Amino acid sequence: MGEIFINPKLDSILNMYYSRKDVQDEICKFCQNREVVPRYGEGFGKRPDYLEYPTELMQHVRKGATSFHCSEEIWQNPIEISKEMEKEQLDEIRRGWDLLIDIDCKWFDYSKKAAQSIIRVLERHGVKNMGVKFSGSKGFHIIVPWKAFPKEINGVSVKDLFPELPRQLATYLRSESEKIMQESLPADFYKQFKNTDLKQGIKCNKCGEISNTFKMIELFCDSCKIGETRKVRPNEKKELKCPTCNSKIKTQDLKEISECSHCNTNSEKNPDNFSKTIEVDLFELMGLDIVLVSSRHLFRCPYSLHEKTVLASIVLNKTELDSFQPSDADPLKVKVKPFMPQVNEGEARELLIQALDWHRENNTRKEAIKEKSKNFDYDIKDIKIDRSKITLPPCMEKIMKGLKDGKKRALFILINYFRSLNFSEEEVTEKINEWNKKNKPAIKEGYVKSQISYTFKHKKIMPPNCDKYYKDFSVCIPSNLCKKIKNPLNYTIISAKRQVRNKEDKK
Repeated sequence: MGEIFINPKLDSILNMYYSRKDVQDEICKFCQNREVVPRYGEGFGKRPDYLEYPTELMQHVRKGATSFHCSEEIWQNPIEISKEMEKEQLDEIRRGWDLLIDIDCKWFDYSKKAAQSIIRVLERHGVKNMGVKFSGSKGFHIIVPWKAFPKEINGVSVKDLFPELPRQLATYLRSESEKIMQESLPADFYKQFKNTDLKQGIKCNKCGEISNTFKMIELFCDSCKIGETRKVRPNEKKELKCPTCNSKIKTQDLKEISECSHCNTNSEKNPDNFSKTIEVDLFELMGLDIVLVSSRHLFRCPYSLHEKTVLASIVLNKTELDSFQPSDADPLKVKVKPFMPQVNEGEARELLIQALDWHRENNTRKEAIKEKSKNFDYDIKDIKIDRSKITLPPCMEKIMKGLKDGKKRALFILINYFRSLNFSEEEVTEKINEWNKKNKPAIKEGYVKSQISYTFKHKKIMPPNCDKYYKDFSVCIPSNLCKKIKNPLNYTIISAKRQVRNKEDKK
């Protein structure tokens, strides 16, 4: 190992701090069955490695270790891991994984707000016990233990769904917590970030991403009497010259437009897609690191020191967040408590189900929006459908009787099903409310209203096609007609056409 540069302040306390038995015990206890790698100043030690006893920890410290980093994944034997292993081989030796939310915001006060909003979302989903710790710099780590999650979903082992499942959970938590953060923003919030490099702009109502802002300008050359309209960046300051005569070109600002690169649209073509207020990208502000949820990625162990700040990654009670300041993590004042909370078996089941439903709905919505208008080639305007005598496909009949599980998925299906039949927003609301009364428990009224309102603000899409989507929550009971169609909507339309033909045949 080459020469190691260590902050003199850090060097002066390393041995004294890591010699504390309570610090050693907590680090080693948390690191059981995890891959653990010591950091030596600016570089990391060899991988794979693990930490079992306090004596091993001190051996690393005597060699110059400044901090310790461990995996979210829990292994049968961490030393068996190899970078040459395929995913299937890693799945075989993985026991499970913890959900680790890493909040890494440049602005400490907003790191706290992000952490508090994440905790509120977890609590709303029945997760009452989670670990919270200071990262050692400007952020926080929140952990939901492996024990809290169901071990199997639809016959698939949850331990093998790494990293895709915890990534989905982290994305869902980020989306839900952003809504909570919006409620607590100060009046001058947008002014605070006016001159920062944080992404700002008009929000796209279609996908929620921050759009790019451009300025349309008019160019005119007095000498050549020619001109054009051009799109430029708002802060672009460039002297333009006529390509013909090289004279200075006059410019005049016309208007600003917003463009969403994600949806490939702009405020000229689709003005309703864009809000009128400038917004800061709260996802970016919250600094939730989805990349952290990746195979063999490491995070700082509880009570490990931070090389730059010389602060300890201390554990907090969630009630301490509001008053916490980085100076409270002075390693000379640390009081040790466990990072891993005591949880009930399966405590995070509801969180997992809601996150999966959210991802299915969002992915289905994105896919449906991309579908071309050929899906509506069977225009139903010329088919007279008696609203009181609609022939529901078997899956819709089962859904309309009320559900215990999969209600939010069913809500998405029903809204788009009835809307595709040209029901008005009021008629759809009436149908959905009628159905929701049969659910046990019913979906909250506010959520139902927001979903109906959201759907009617956007382009009409069909309900999901007849595939695994319906089978996942056990509402697919195919009849003979079902086997001939691709979408439940076709069932109703074909049935309506048959009714029309039967009436004509009788005349």
